Amino acid sequence: MRSIESFVFVLRLNVALLMLTDLSDRVSFENISIVIPKANNEQALETLLTDIDKLSLNAEIIISAEGSRAKSLNLGAAKASNDYIWFLHADSRIDQNTTIALANSIQQAPDALHYFNLAFWGDGPELTKLNAWGANWRSHWLGVPFGDQGFCISKALFTKIGGYPEDVAYGEDHLFGWRSRQLGIQLKCTNALLYTSARKYRDRGWLQITLKYQYLWLRQAMPEWLKLIAIQLKLHKLE
Repeated sequence: MRSIESFVFVLRLNVALLMLTDLSDRVSFENISIVIPKANNEQALETLLTDIDKLSLNAEIIISAEGSRAKSLNLGAAKASNDYIWFLHADSRIDQNTTIALANSIQQAPDALHYFNLAFWGDGPELTKLNAWGANWRSHWLGVPFGDQGFCISKALFTKIGGYPEDVAYGEDHLFGWRSRQLGIQLKCTNALLYTSARKYRDRGWLQITLKYQYLWLRQAMPEWLKLIAIQLKLHKLE
């Protein structure tokens, strides 16, 4: 009996793996443009490009350095010739698990804003594990992912949202997520990890950066949250 149960378990596992592989094959990365905003002092870009090259993704890669990050993101998206745009920070790291998860997520929800669970390289304080946990809790329970979680969205929906706001001093990715929700666009986590550098916590101080970021995003989130509530109440009255 145990041998039969073991055989059934292995069979199911193989079927699941075949299904996952099939899903990743169906969404070709030839249909995805990768947009990477580049700051003047960015040193990690070559590592990310090496990751992409090793995976042989055949994706369109657009490196955009146009002053502000929001402008770089928007102009990079304008140059994209494919149906989907994957925004990656230059200090992100990707592997095969990242790309399979994204392909699977797009297949399941083609009209969503996709994002990853955040994790940090080992180039910063150990306490950044708390920051990663907080970012993932915020994303899943409050519906507020940030740009370092690797947004991916169809170019049509990106245009509908209006791109990243260029008239703000910070948080263009934060606002992009809010405006997606205000338009009724689903947020979907790929459930895979996307690694990013923790060097800013190392160089500027973990406590200082953590408190600063918490203050800034909460201050920016409050009016957007109120807008979302107003939209939802209006829709409820129309039903």
